[in-house]
Amino acid sequence: MKRSSFVVNKLTTCVTGLLLIAFVFSAAAQKSNGRPYYHEDLYTLRPKLTEPSDTLLIQTAPKPKEFVSPILNVNGKVDNVLDSINRFNVTRKFIDGYTIQIYSGQNREEAMNTKKKMAAEPGLNALLEYNQPKFRVRVGNYYSRLEAHRDLTRLKRLFSNAILVPEKILVR
Repeated sequence: MKRSSFVVNKLTTCVTGLLLIAFVFSAAAQKSNGRPYYHEDLYTLRPKLTEPSDTLLIQTAPKPKEFVSPILNVNGKVDNVLDSINRFNVTRKFIDGYTIQIYSGQNREEAMNTKKKMAAEPGLNALLEYNQPKFRVRVGNYYSRLEAHRDLTRLKRLFSNAILVPEKILVR
């Protein structure tokens, strides 16, 4: 048992010594005359810019524009497509959008207090809604997230749990 531990100690000493020697030689190989080991001059590959000559700075008179008559007239086809889009939009009642929810919970008094606190803020009207078993207080109708973000950051200061919620917005 003692002999095997002696062999292990000698082996670890040899391995440690070899690693130390390898580290010293690798560090010495990287330093040569105070310059980095690898050097490449990329000056020859850089684009060369020439200064503009004075002759290029003289402005010439613009040429008169010539009238170009259209070869392919697609107005009739475009009008048909636009009319079909318009008919679709007239029949549409709701559009996908966003609203800011400032309260959601089962306590009616807290929901009413939140709505009153929001009424003190100018510019935005709060709407209290009850969907069993929760009361929701929401503010504003927005067509995009970007549009709602400004008001959301303002309301986060007053209502820390304000979040942006996807909602169907009534189109008038």
